[in-house]
Amino acid sequence: MMSTMRVLVADDHEETLNFIRRGLMQAGHIVSTVDNGREALFRATEESYDAIVLDRMLPGLDGLSILKMLRAGGIRTPVLLLTAMTRIADRVEGLENGADDYLVKPFAFSELHARLNVIIRRPAVLEPETSLRVLDIELDLGKRIARRGGRRIDLQPRELLMLEVLLRNPHRVMTKTMLLERVWDFDFDPQTNIVETHISRLRAKLNADFDQDAIITVRGAGYMIRSE
Repeated sequence: MMSTMRVLVADDHEETLNFIRRGLMQAGHIVSTVDNGREALFRATEESYDAIVLDRMLPGLDGLSILKMLRAGGIRTPVLLLTAMTRIADRVEGLENGADDYLVKPFAFSELHARLNVIIRRPAVLEPETSLRVLDIELDLGKRIARRGGRRIDLQPRELLMLEVLLRNPHRVMTKTMLLERVWDFDFDPQTNIVETHISRLRAKLNADFDQDAIITVRGAGYMIRSE
């Protein structure tokens, strides 16, 4: 069972704010709420929290600007960014500017709570990530170069993005829906085998000349990178 968290929730939509506050309090957490960006920034810099739930679109000062200011000021409190924006590029921008995770509206409280539990368990990241590595697979984020066992693997852009998603979630099963959303920017299932096809190609390239399969298929659930 997770210990009690002290959480700051910033959202200008009263119904959403109350929904999150009620759920977190029922789960035994201590919750502070604000409905504008300037107050959110003040609270986040003047008080101590275990996590911040931050709406991207806030009056007075938007969530992305707040996030940049917090990180520039050395405040490493885990931030879960809420957004109504469905484009991958918008969410990537949030992650690249210091968000620990994001959640697209509308959402289930159970998922928000689970994501908060995950990000507060992560060690603080003091420097920007330059690469991702799980076992013998590495992805250079700047050069967009993948290697396994030190050997370069030539991947297409979608394959690189799919590998990045898997490497960022080494202990989590990524469903077809999650991969469609994060790799192709689909918020619906187009009823194609596009995910299966790309997983097959990625697996073939990663496994060439290696005995151990790099990608685990969890039947009926999805895929995950082999991490042990």
